[in-house]
Amino acid sequence: MCVLSIISYLFIFWGNSSHSEEIFKIRKRIIRIIMHSSKNASCHQLLKELNILPIQSQYIFSVLLFVTKNKDQFMSNSRVHKINTRQAFDLYLHIANLSIYQKGGYYSGIKIYNPLPTTIEDLSGDKNKFKLALQRYLLHNSFYSLEEYFNT
Repeated sequence: MCVLSIISYLFIFWGNSSHSEEIFKIRKRIIRIIMHSSKNASCHQLLKELNILPIQSQYIFSVLLFVTKNKDQFMSNSRVHKINTRQAFDLYLHIANLSIYQKGGYYSGIKIYNPLPTTIEDLSGDKNKFKLALQRYLLHNSFYSLEEYFNT
């Protein structure tokens, strides 16, 4: 399990990189070894048994913790636009053309935070309750890609 915590270190900075797929495969191999499973066994159920988030869910978790800890660094749509809309309290997403910026923690954080269910978002003031509710949500849904997360 020590290896899994090392892989999680500074995850928000490399979790959306092109190399994350390689680490995902290594992590799955480690989990299969821990659980004494065959090389071809699906890790989906193994992860649930161990209460371990899939790599993309772990990335979502890390990014959302970063956003809630640094919420004062982000602007809401209501501060940018004076029109009262349904998205007024969402975080303002700057237009960005550079993919290196789009894959960074700040931009990704906004994109991931905005579709977060309001029941979890409302807990962002209490760090422990937010963390627990978010972890339960991600364990229950077990997202294997950001697209899965955005489509829920």
